Amino acid sequence: MQYDQFVQRVQDVAGLESSEEALQSIEAVLATLGERVYRTEQSDLAAQLPNGIKEFLVAKQPPENTPSNVQRFSVDEFYNRVGARTRLRRSQAVERTHAVMRVLQEAVSSGQIQDILQDLPNEFGALFQPAG
Repeated sequence: MQYDQFVQRVQDVAGLESSEEALQSIEAVLATLGERVYRTEQSDLAAQLPNGIKEFLVAKQPPENTPSNVQRFSVDEFYNRVGARTRLRRSQAVERTHAVMRVLQEAVSSGQIQDILQDLPNEFGALFQPAG
């Protein structure tokens, strides 16, 4: 999937009025995901994303990060961080998160999604389900 397709698809799935809103959502969700997964998984996932999108995933993680010091937080905190980054209410942050994750699943291999899920606690499976 190309950059423009990814952004347009998030805009469509989330029902957003502008590509700027979609891009803000993509950045918030991927930056938060990048904080929660180890850099090896970040790199593998980023390799399947278009330029201009993949950078959001790896931008916030220090290079010296190890599996034992990856930030550990819950799905609820994931939504809170997305909300803080986008300045949206929690319900909107949840909707945007699910829209971005849906498009992410369309853009990368199912094996990569499974690798990410194996790197996260079971509750994070909810991120990859439809909101509601």
